[in-house]
Amino acid sequence: MWLTFKDLIFSGLQYLYQITGDYGWAIVLLTLVLRVAIAPLVVKQTKSMHELQRIQPKIKELQKKYKDDKEKQQEEILKYYQENKINPFGGCLPILLQMPIFLALFQVLGGTPDNPGHLLRHLESLEPLQGEAAKRFSVLLSDITLTPAAVYTDGGLLAALPYIVLVVLFGLSVWLPMQLMPGERQQKQMGMIMAVMMLYFGWISPAGVLLYWVTSAVIGIAQQQVILKYLATKKGD
Repeated sequence: MWLTFKDLIFSGLQYLYQITGDYGWAIVLLTLVLRVAIAPLVVKQTKSMHELQRIQPKIKELQKKYKDDKEKQQEEILKYYQENKINPFGGCLPILLQMPIFLALFQVLGGTPDNPGHLLRHLESLEPLQGEAAKRFSVLLSDITLTPAAVYTDGGLLAALPYIVLVVLFGLSVWLPMQLMPGERQQKQMGMIMAVMMLYFGWISPAGVLLYWVTSAVIGIAQQQVILKYLATKKGD
């Protein structure tokens, strides 16, 4: 089933490549299509965030009231969530749904000469000049199949600079949504730690995978802010 899923992702990229003539833009369009597909879940996620923000004073009140009894505190907070029909983990679903796509793209775009991914195998079947051209993303990235680490090792800092910018954006795309979500200071600090860890993961990931995640994050944040403004307007009415 996993192989079928990867084949499906690659088929989607191939179709969009025929339209754009650029695998980088094909990834951007694929991300847009996937984001539209999960838009109903994003609406649900954002409503959940909005409700969590609304009830934060009550949650803090319960935390203060039962500060000496952590078990009772958790029990009362959970009971309050249930009474108000709020799922505190509802915001995780869109991220969880994207992880299989992220991993599939990692394997489709990446690989090694001994174990190449779908795209590398396809590019090897092309004429050398055609294959090199197909790896480019506009004028921004010379090769979407390479990791920033590999570009830096082979070409130095100047060659790797666009890839480094993409890695930084990747880290920010993990950090910023977590900062925009309601939560305690400790949770936001954990988000910072996770973002720093993701910087390393981005350093060893194919550039096309980072392009997907950053594009998805930008669209996701835009969707989230539009919905939150709508909910705030509706509340004002």
